[in-house]
Amino acid sequence: MTHERELSIGVDVGGTNTDAVVLDQDGTVLAATKQPTTADVVGGIRAGVARVLDEIDDRRHAVKRVMLGTTHATNAIVARRSLARVAVVRLGAPSGTEWPPLSDWPDDLSHHVLAGSAMLGGGHMLDGTPIMPLDRYGLLRFLDSIEGRFDAVAVTGVFSPSYPDQEREVDAIIRDHIGPDARIFLSQDIGPTGLIERENATVLNAALHRVAHDVTHALLAVVEEQGLDAVTFFAQNDGTLMSLDFAENFPVLTIGSGPANSIRGAAYLSGAQDAIVVDVGGTTSDLGVVVNGFPRESTLPREIGGVQTNFRMPDILSVGIGGGTIVDVASGRVGPGSVGYRIDREGLLFGGSIPTLTDAAALNSSPIPGRSLPTVDGRTRDALAASLAFVADRLEAAVEQLSLGRMDLPLVVVGGGGFLVPDELSIATEVIRPAHAGVANAVGAAISLAGGRAEHIADIEDREAAIEAASEAAIAKAIQAGADPLKVEVVEVLETPISYTTHPAVNVSVKAAGPLSRLGTTMPALP
Repeated sequence: MTHERELSIGVDVGGTNTDAVVLDQDGTVLAATKQPTTADVVGGIRAGVARVLDEIDDRRHAVKRVMLGTTHATNAIVARRSLARVAVVRLGAPSGTEWPPLSDWPDDLSHHVLAGSAMLGGGHMLDGTPIMPLDRYGLLRFLDSIEGRFDAVAVTGVFSPSYPDQEREVDAIIRDHIGPDARIFLSQDIGPTGLIERENATVLNAALHRVAHDVTHALLAVVEEQGLDAVTFFAQNDGTLMSLDFAENFPVLTIGSGPANSIRGAAYLSGAQDAIVVDVGGTTSDLGVVVNGFPRESTLPREIGGVQTNFRMPDILSVGIGGGTIVDVASGRVGPGSVGYRIDREGLLFGGSIPTLTDAAALNSSPIPGRSLPTVDGRTRDALAASLAFVADRLEAAVEQLSLGRMDLPLVVVGGGGFLVPDELSIATEVIRPAHAGVANAVGAAISLAGGRAEHIADIEDREAAIEAASEAAIAKAIQAGADPLKVEVVEVLETPISYTTHPAVNVSVKAAGPLSRLGTTMPALP
């Protein structure tokens, strides 16, 4: 690859702003912008990409990759919009029938998504013994009973991540019965071992397949409009990337990619491989942890749109502190309300009448070039000054909670409201404010590796074989996501003992990652 083919664009879609950057082969930021996020998401992406391309002017032909982190899937779930109708198949009867599919979903979401469900004979015990033979005829009867009323099928088997054969057989039966182009999603590809949460994630993924198609092709349209000869990637929720085809098949993996991008970008811009990161926005501050350059992942189930899932998400702590957070002069209370995107007309610094934390920061020196705090009465000034002490205390407590008692980690500050963070905190070794901190999330998208994850359960005496099997599967998924086959490697191995088993057993989770393949094809033609 020549120097002229080594520019990358990173885009991150947030609730308020869509950030875009251009990076060269050395990771230097050549152009950056913030554009308002639009209701259809695509408008903000289009504006951001166009602006940074204008800044690099005659080097636009050198852009070879476009990476996107988007809230499109999350918004579709929360708004109950554009979701597909899903036929849900669970393999685990008779033991896995106590809690029917989607029982814990909000009624309105279940109504939008569920086309019908069947709990069929199948699934496995912990040691791989089948619970029951696969009920093939029951599967066919179920499909015929809801013919024409579903768009996709979600299949979940008990312990299928370790014993995947039954799910794969169901896939083959369905394609033979209703056609090779059937949209079928297997839980072994989506989430870890826990049955209900994995099933929930698989059904959400199936429900999002039309949304994924729309946003992936919208990105292709933007790239085509700009005349770019570039390969496109999407950010995953673990701080890695996936190819466009992979994203279209696994849209649920994009949920949570925003915080992951911020953490990856903060680590890259600061050079800190182990640190606490705080991303300060207009309404909240999101704190996370960098471990060996990647976001530390939460071990707790994650709720999305009222649905509990167990796929990997960054360990994020959100506190109600942002540039638009309202300071109530009468009570002295700080937040939780915020003027949000209206700060440019409602905050004191902009000629409005509502005191905010941005105004508090302006007591010392204005964080907004060309703006100064108007004269305020003594009571308002005292309330603003007290709010800064409150911010310091809240951030100190949040950093302590995430650090798990460690006192040797720096705090990396990113986001547009980073001026609210004090220059010193007793719980952090230092406070780092890297260049381009305001667009760290887009930088994180642009510099990420392609990744994959796999799990395997085995008796403790078969631990090494389980690690090897999970490693091979994780590497294969990373390559499928777009990693260079010659450079992908295992970056994390987690072993969790399993309780209440007749023999000691362990659950092995492996993450693999690698640089993006340079052999990727250029943008495919739009249909």
